[in-house]
Amino acid sequence: MAAPTRRADAQRNAKALLDAAAAEFVRSGVEAPVRDIAARAGVGVGTFYRHFPTRADLIVAVYRHQVEECVAAGPALLASESSPFVALERWVGLFVDFLVTKHGLAAALRSDDAQFEALHTYFLDRLVPVLTGLFEAAVSAGEVRGDVDPFAFMFGVGNLCAGEGMDPRYDARQLVGLLITGLRVR
Repeated sequence: MAAPTRRADAQRNAKALLDAAAAEFVRSGVEAPVRDIAARAGVGVGTFYRHFPTRADLIVAVYRHQVEECVAAGPALLASESSPFVALERWVGLFVDFLVTKHGLAAALRSDDAQFEALHTYFLDRLVPVLTGLFEAAVSAGEVRGDVDPFAFMFGVGNLCAGEGMDPRYDARQLVGLLITGLRVR
């Protein structure tokens, strides 16, 4: 009977660590101190290392966790928003938030660590179908142009977000908003 409780505690601790790490990554980058992440999650450093023996393990887990949150948001937004375009617009906003808050993640992903090699493929395999579904719904509703490839759009959004934080005059969200506006059928 005690094992399921520990298992539930372990799951809660893992989620708390993922959420805390994501928040610390936004604040301090992927090199945020382990003790800060553990403290934010309300666990000890030993618990942290039981879940994530290396920083690479943590980065991969946070990245996957946040990708899965974006994946889940697509259908949820389609079901809850007033139109497919609004769902698409809101999802792209979440996607932009995901991209611009990854301080240091791009450099980590370019490292020689083998764990990072498959992440870009994972990212595309999970997110492009969600964006494609949102596009298809918005095109079917007559709200957006049908001649835009979802992958190319995602690539463009990613490129617009790459400049965020380099100059205070640069506002990726504003530029992505203009890109979304350009999708509308007039």
